[in-house]
Amino acid sequence: MTGPIGGPLAIAQTEVLLPAETPTKAAAPLSFALLAEIGSRDVDESVAAFYEARGYAPIWLDTDGLQERGHLTLAAFAAANDHALNPDNYGPLLFAERLDAAQSDEDWAALELDLTAQFIRYATHLSSGRVQPNEINKALNIFPHVPEPVDLLTQANESVDFSAYLEALSPNTPNYARLKRRLTQYRDKAALGGFTVIPDGEVLKPGMEDDRTALLRQRLAEEDYMLATDHSGTVYDGALVEAVKEFQEYHGLSVDGVIGKNTLAEINVPIRQKLIQMELNMERRRWMPDFLGDTYVFVNLADQNLKLVKNGKTWHTTRVVVGKPYHATPVFSDEMTYVEINPYWNVPYSIATKEYLPKLRQNPNALSAQNIRVFSGEQEVAPTQVAWNSYSGSNFPFKLRQDPGGRNALGRIKFMFPNQFNIYIHDTPSKTLFDRAQRDFSHGCIRVSDPFALGDVLLSDQGYDRSRLEAIRDAGARKVLKLEEPVQVHLTYLTAWMNKDGSTHFRRDIYDRDEVLLKALARAMTENL
Repeated sequence: MTGPIGGPLAIAQTEVLLPAETPTKAAAPLSFALLAEIGSRDVDESVAAFYEARGYAPIWLDTDGLQERGHLTLAAFAAANDHALNPDNYGPLLFAERLDAAQSDEDWAALELDLTAQFIRYATHLSSGRVQPNEINKALNIFPHVPEPVDLLTQANESVDFSAYLEALSPNTPNYARLKRRLTQYRDKAALGGFTVIPDGEVLKPGMEDDRTALLRQRLAEEDYMLATDHSGTVYDGALVEAVKEFQEYHGLSVDGVIGKNTLAEINVPIRQKLIQMELNMERRRWMPDFLGDTYVFVNLADQNLKLVKNGKTWHTTRVVVGKPYHATPVFSDEMTYVEINPYWNVPYSIATKEYLPKLRQNPNALSAQNIRVFSGEQEVAPTQVAWNSYSGSNFPFKLRQDPGGRNALGRIKFMFPNQFNIYIHDTPSKTLFDRAQRDFSHGCIRVSDPFALGDVLLSDQGYDRSRLEAIRDAGARKVLKLEEPVQVHLTYLTAWMNKDGSTHFRRDIYDRDEVLLKALARAMTENL
């Protein structure tokens, strides 16, 4: 039986029709057959020990056949599409057929162990994802907690409310629950025919007349940006313009109400593609821990925004600039431990050799105007005394360091969470980039708009409000302020999500990570079909 339409990663829901009365097991003790079945298989040692500790008594079967826990598990397999998982990966229909055909203790023993294996697989997929992030993309330096098989079985066996236990296997976060709910709603929209396509035409600005306004009203109403009755006529104005502005905001576009090339392209994204985005981001949510910290900084690289959260409440949000596609900012989590005002910039080796060395070869004083000095070990070296043509990326022995000041590439303040990637959050002298809708211009670090506002939120409890931080800045001397309590920093990559206010957001896949994940999940989907 076909249910809601899904993307290619989530097969349409299948109804499992179990026998009206589960066949009664054979009279011989099943524990003997189960022991023999375990002995003939390559069963996980902890699973074998689990059954041994209970005298090889089954957990899915009883004297009448499949018990309630087993029925609920097969029903969960069949409804896996609700979580953007593929029901066929867990074989609910095949189990139903085997239940109907089972005759001997050996049949029942095989059913018990196969159901155990698929339950562990389903529970693992639901709680920590179908793929390991770092194995499909080395830029994803996150390692989800994978539950131990014996823990899953023990909890399943001891659970008083097994339905609640199954539901609790998925991420226990409002973000995941909201996206799951929205995915169902968009599948319903897809079942009704999807979204109206708006034809190409001249750039449409507020106040212009255009015959496409009727189609535009219909399209925006289909995605709940407005009611089709809120606007009439062929003039592009009023409620229609406001609906387009809201659409632009929710898609990370310039919010000007002008329907140009980029806005029209986003309006015409097929609903199937949006379903895929939501499915991919449910997988990403499964990679994340439920608890991100009492206080944490959350940066969505695809959105190019930062928020600081304290005790579940967002205290500060700001725009950021992230890495260019060929300097893509990695995904990882770490702890912010200190803030540095008037920092030095120790030029990364790759930038020093690839960008600055060619300039120094042409003019040894090329970096002086930027207050960048040359060091050999701890000793400063006059750049005019170096034969720069003798060095390359393979034998460059120098360190380049930029002094604090208004020209410093890190600006006047940086927020440090020491990590293997040398990625941190910092100020920048290039303020105009924050006005752009798309902000992927850095070498990988996170440039933050109005960083002293962020510093105020982080440090005011320690007596360093904005005015005091700016006074330290204006004094000019480098100063390090240690955080009394480390703050968790999460650099993430989400291209679809739903906010508390009910708004659904989609972002461009600036690093092509959606495509990589899509292919990896498509491969995983075919396993054991």
